Amino acid sequence: MAPSFDWWGKESHRGTPVVVKMENPNNWSMVELEGPSEDDFLYPEDDELSSIRHQKRFEKKGGRNKNAKQLTWVLLLKAHKAAGCLTSIASALLSLASVVRRRVASGRTDTADTIASENPRVKTRFYTCIKVFLWMSILLLGFEMAAAYAKGWHFGAPDLQLQYLYTLTNPLSVKGLFDSLYSRWVLIRVEYLAPPLQFLTNACILLFLVQSVDRLVLCFGCFWIRLRGIKPIAKQDLLDLESGDGAGYFPMVLVQIPMCNEKEVYQQSIAAVCNLDWPKSNILIQILDDSDDPTTQSLIKEEVHKWQQEGANIVYRHRVIREGYKAGNLKSAMNCSYVKDYEFVAIFDADFQPTPDFLKRTVPHFKDNEELGLVQARWSFVNKDENLLTRLQNVNLAFHFEVEQQVNGIFLNFFGFNGTAGVWRIKALEESGGWLERTTVEDMDIAVRAHLHGWKFIFLNDVECQCELPESYEAYRKQQHRWHSGPMQLFRLCLPDVIKAKISIWKKFNMIFLFFLLRKLILPFYSFTLFCIILPMTMFIPEATLPSWVVCYVPATMSFLNILPAPKSFPFIVPYLLFENTMSVTKFNAMISGLFQLGSAYEWVVTKKSGRSSEGDLIALVEKEPKHQRGASVPDLDEMREEIKQQEQRARKKKKHNRIYTKELALAFLLLTASVRSLLSAQGIHFYFLLFQGVSFLLVGLDLIGEQVD
Repeated sequence: MAPSFDWWGKESHRGTPVVVKMENPNNWSMVELEGPSEDDFLYPEDDELSSIRHQKRFEKKGGRNKNAKQLTWVLLLKAHKAAGCLTSIASALLSLASVVRRRVASGRTDTADTIASENPRVKTRFYTCIKVFLWMSILLLGFEMAAAYAKGWHFGAPDLQLQYLYTLTNPLSVKGLFDSLYSRWVLIRVEYLAPPLQFLTNACILLFLVQSVDRLVLCFGCFWIRLRGIKPIAKQDLLDLESGDGAGYFPMVLVQIPMCNEKEVYQQSIAAVCNLDWPKSNILIQILDDSDDPTTQSLIKEEVHKWQQEGANIVYRHRVIREGYKAGNLKSAMNCSYVKDYEFVAIFDADFQPTPDFLKRTVPHFKDNEELGLVQARWSFVNKDENLLTRLQNVNLAFHFEVEQQVNGIFLNFFGFNGTAGVWRIKALEESGGWLERTTVEDMDIAVRAHLHGWKFIFLNDVECQCELPESYEAYRKQQHRWHSGPMQLFRLCLPDVIKAKISIWKKFNMIFLFFLLRKLILPFYSFTLFCIILPMTMFIPEATLPSWVVCYVPATMSFLNILPAPKSFPFIVPYLLFENTMSVTKFNAMISGLFQLGSAYEWVVTKKSGRSSEGDLIALVEKEPKHQRGASVPDLDEMREEIKQQEQRARKKKKHNRIYTKELALAFLLLTASVRSLLSAQGIHFYFLLFQGVSFLLVGLDLIGEQVD
C-alpha cells in the first residue's frame, strides 16, 4: 500500500521557500509565493486510489509541492493590508470631520445669507423644524437600541403584529420600569402617532401617483410627436426669405438684452445679436444695462459704441431709477417712443448667444397667424459637461424643453415663457398689460396673462440658443429658489383672473391644477415630505408603512423617463434621482415662501456667469468680428480692462472655500440615523435608499458638488 501523504507533515512536504521583505508595515513584497491547489487537500476516497492519483499529480508537476504555511502567510499579509486600509479610512474620516469643524467655525454657512426685508426668525423656522425631527430620530434610535438590549438585542420586523403589541401593553406582562416605558411608547405609537402619519403617507402617495401619471402622459405625448413628425411649420417660403430683395417677410423687430453687472458675458452676447442675419433697417438692438458698477457700465457702453461705428443699429440704455429688477427694466424700455414702429420684440438674457439665422427661423411663424403671440426657442448649453452639477441640470432642462414645453405647445398652444430666447408680438404684450414687477417670474406672469387673453404660443424644439448653466451649487440654489417661489406668488395673484377669464373649462383646469398646483406646488411638497420626513419617521414608527414600490420602483421609472431626452446622461440616472430629492428641500422652502409671501419670496439674485463661449458655433462670429479702431476708445477703458484682467488673475490664485448648508446637513443626519434603524430591523430597500440619500444630502450640505465659490 503506497505511503500516505500527510498534508501537515513536515518531512513529506518541504514546499517552496517563501521570503518576505517588510521594510515598513505598508510596503512588503514576496520573492516567491504560490497559492494552495487541490493537491494539498485530502480526498475522501479509497486510500490506495487516493495515493495513486496524488502520486501521478506529483510526478506531472515535477515533484514540486505546496506548503500550507504559504496560505498562512497570505492570510496574515492580507489581514495586515486590510488593517492598513481601515487605518487610512479612519484617518480620512477624522480629516473630513476636522474640515467640517473648521468650516462651521469660520461661519461661512447659508444662515449668513440674510435679506434686509426678511425677519431672521421666519428664515430659520424651517430649519428649526428639521432639527426637531433630527433630534427626535436620534433619541428614538437610542431608545430603540436600549429596548433591544433589554430584550436580548432582538429587533422586530417593520410591520409589527397587533397581537404582539397587545401582549406587550398588557400590565401583567410588564416587568420593570424600562419595560413599562417601552410598552407605553408602543401604545402611544399605535393609538396616536401611527394613524396620522399613515394618513399623511397615503395622501403623499396619492399625490405622487397623480404626478407620475401626468409625467407619463407627457412622455407619451412626446413619443407621439416624434412618431408622427409633428412640428410647427412656418408659412413663409425660405427661398423668398433668403432672397433679401424685399419680397421676403422682414417685419420690424426690436431686440432687447437686459443685463445687470454682466461683465463676464456682455461682449459675446452683444456680438451675437449684432450678427443676426436681418435687414439693418428693420432691426433695432437695445442694450438695457441695469449695472450699478461704474466700470461695467463704461465697458458695456464702449462695446455698444464700437458696434455703432461698424454700422449696427444698436442703442445703450441705463435706468436712473432701478426698480422692479428685470421686469422694470423691460417695462422702461418698452415705454420708448420709437417702440411703436416695431411689430415684434426678441428678448435674450446676457449669457445667450443666438445664431445668425435665429430671427429667420422664428419670426416667419407669425406670418398670417394673427392669434400667435409668442415663439419660444429651446436652450442649449455650452458647459453642460463641465461638472456633475451641470450634467444633472442638463437632464432636468432637457426634459423640460423637449417634453413639457413641446407637448404643451403642440396640444395646448400654451406654456410658461422662459424669459429669454423668445420672440413676442408687441401687440400681445400690450393687450396683456405689459411687464409687471409684482413677482420674480415676470416671464411666467406675462405668459399667463397673454394666454387668458386668447393668445397662442409656439415652441420650436429644433431652434436652439446657447447659454450657460450655473456651475456652483450656490448659484444654482438661488436660481431654483427664485424659480419656485415666484410661481406661488403668481398663483395667489392670478387665481381670481383665471376663474373669471372667458376661456374654456379645460383651459382653466389645465392652468389651475396642472400648470400651477401639480407641477409647481404638489411636486416639491410630496417630494420633500415623502422622502425626507415620512420615510425616516416610518423607521421609528413601524406601524405606519411605506411600500417598497413607492421608495424604489416608481421613482426609478420616473427618473428613467426624465433622462430619455438626454440619452448620453444615462450613467447619471442614480445620481440624478438622489440629487432631485436633495433639491426638494430648497424647492419646498421656496414654495412655502412664495405661497405665504415671506421675505425670501422677493429675493432676486443675478445668476453668476463664467463667460464661457461656444467654441464651435461662435467661430463665425469671431471671423466676422469687426476690427475696432482703438483711437475711438474712451482713454481710461484700456486701463479698466487691464485692471479687470489683473483682478481675475488674483481671483484664480485666491483660495476658494466651500459653504455649509445647514438644512441639507440636518436632513443628511436625519436620513442616516433612520438608515441605522432600518438596518437593525432588516429593511433592505429602505436601508439602501436612506443610506444613499443621506450621503447625497451630506455631499450637497458640505458643498462638494459643482464648483467652489470665492
